[in-house]
Amino acid sequence: MTATSSPSPGRPPNRLIHETSPYLKQHAQNPVDWYPWGPEALAAAKAQDRPIFLSIGYSACHWCHVMEHESFENEAIAALMNAHFICIKVDREERPDLDQIYMNAVQLMTRHGGWPMSVFLTPDLKPFYGGTYWPPDSRTGMPGFRDILEKVHEAWIDKRHELNHSAEELTKAVREIAAADGERSDLNDSLLRRAMQRLISIADRRYGGFGGAPKFPHSMDVRLLLRCWKRFGDADALAISRLTLDKMASGGMYDHLGGGFHRYSTDERWLVPHFEKMLYDNALLVPAYLEAFQVTGDPAYARVVRETLDYVLREMTQPAGGFYSTQDADSEGEEGKFFVWTEAEIESLMGPADARVFNYCYDVSADGNWEGHTILNRPKTDAQAAKALAIDEAELAAVLARGRQKLFDVRSKRIAPGRDDKVLVSWNGMLISAMANAAQVLGEEQYAKAACAAADFMLKTLRTSDGKLLHSYKDGQARFNAYLDDYACLIDGLVDVYQATFEARYLTEALSLAETMIALFHDAQGEGFFYTSSDHEELIARNKEAHDGSTPSGNSMAAWALLRLGRICGRSDLEEIAFSTLEFMSSVLAQSPTAAAQALLALDFQLGPTREIAIVDGTKPEESADVLKAVHHRFLPNKLIVRKTSALTDDALPVALRPLLQGKVARGGSATIYICDHGTCGLPVVGVKGLETALSQ
Repeated sequence: MTATSSPSPGRPPNRLIHETSPYLKQHAQNPVDWYPWGPEALAAAKAQDRPIFLSIGYSACHWCHVMEHESFENEAIAALMNAHFICIKVDREERPDLDQIYMNAVQLMTRHGGWPMSVFLTPDLKPFYGGTYWPPDSRTGMPGFRDILEKVHEAWIDKRHELNHSAEELTKAVREIAAADGERSDLNDSLLRRAMQRLISIADRRYGGFGGAPKFPHSMDVRLLLRCWKRFGDADALAISRLTLDKMASGGMYDHLGGGFHRYSTDERWLVPHFEKMLYDNALLVPAYLEAFQVTGDPAYARVVRETLDYVLREMTQPAGGFYSTQDADSEGEEGKFFVWTEAEIESLMGPADARVFNYCYDVSADGNWEGHTILNRPKTDAQAAKALAIDEAELAAVLARGRQKLFDVRSKRIAPGRDDKVLVSWNGMLISAMANAAQVLGEEQYAKAACAAADFMLKTLRTSDGKLLHSYKDGQARFNAYLDDYACLIDGLVDVYQATFEARYLTEALSLAETMIALFHDAQGEGFFYTSSDHEELIARNKEAHDGSTPSGNSMAAWALLRLGRICGRSDLEEIAFSTLEFMSSVLAQSPTAAAQALLALDFQLGPTREIAIVDGTKPEESADVLKAVHHRFLPNKLIVRKTSALTDDALPVALRPLLQGKVARGGSATIYICDHGTCGLPVVGVKGLETALSQ
């Protein structure tokens, strides 16, 4: 973790020392009199009649660290903050509800957003001025934080009426955004086609991705394009998906030594990343690469999945099974230092012969490709490099494997970037799904075990006695009311864990969580889901999140999870709520498809065709294993799988499995497959050959 500032002699740490968030603890030694968000801070603002300075960030945020060093560690600036404001520090990963509300306000004021987010509020929490990163003093057209503090204080004293009026108007606009109302559109495949055409039109045909720099992964958009290729037969959709995945995995945004993806690329070529690694990015990219592997059979996609998940298991998994949140961009006070190399380092480690091959393949030069150092990347394929170097491909692969291992071993001894080791339910739900899907497609048991361990940890440790979820776990404490995406992502992960293990208890738990999610978050008077629960603290707005960001929106994940859970368990009531949620979001799907990919995935599922595949074991369980392997070899994005083992009689079937498995038997002692759509099943088929024939039809 990035080092905290040293306290001045005699000054105790501020209130943040008692928090569990690594990001908040980083600021505990600041001279700023920080409060965490809570009753004490809000009461102090009212009692002292002071405006609130709200600073929101996260531990892996490079510019958050910069603003801390420049301003929050500055004694003079801290004195201004302490004299005139109640200063509140928030970890956006712990309180995404606050982040959503006040980011909407900042975007209304400035037309852009980002972190650190810096907002001034009235004591009743209404925003009136804000921005993102501010330097300590004015420069290059940017206002200085010192000047902003002085001017806001003067306005609070001399122009309070104007500030209050601005705060009222801005709060009204924030509430209108929170309602997410829009004109409804019909839910049909024209929405999918328009989304495909929009993505194709903005795709970078040279380097992949969508639009120019900076470039983000857009994993959900890639998955949508793969489905559109399958539905509409559009070759461009597949070509752009492949180009994007290929270029990301060969660029510097991918960690070629340790596996896993950095946050995003600062350039159009995917070369120079922001070096932080986020659990959610890797969780969302894994299914995109898995599905591309199913479509193409290209083993490079499977390799990326294995390396990414192995990185998570090695560096981002806690002993009890949960997955940590982030790794910082910085180490030893420098962004990217842990990940970059010089030509001389590599030559000294490998010797001239291997270094010649490795450096050619990984773009290593004396001058480097970034600030005098080299970010490893692969401008050429193995075949292209082998031809240019006049060596055999197998020999080249062996040299590169040796070289990567040597560099990885040396890198492991460097001072590593800090890690935010809190465990968040929503991000864990996404990674659980990724692990479970990889276990199925790649046949890797270790990923199924990791998915089960994380799911069991969530269900045991981040749940209250009355069955409600909590949001975050750190240092033995589970805290904060869970949000909509916590429920939706975990429900979705549990559905996938069931399909990886066929342990029915995971579906039973998913159904229980779905009932709780609907009771706490669903808008019974309207459509869709609120982001916060009905028993959450009252804020200035209650959001209905409809646009995807770096993670899927809560409503899109709720629709997706309920459609799949409802279908696999025969619960049409869950599917109806999911469909009404898509209707609520239909204006976003029609007008802003690039911000609605997850909901469009749900729409693709809803429109079908879907396949519920019920497998009944025969006398040889290995036959069912062969059937499963054949199913997972194909790209069948809207499939769900249930399995009736020999131990499961009709009388012993769990309630969740009865709709698809009740009354189904094996034929002639062989593994028997029933392929269904909306619960209506075709004639049973036997074995892999029967399955292949039925799927082809």
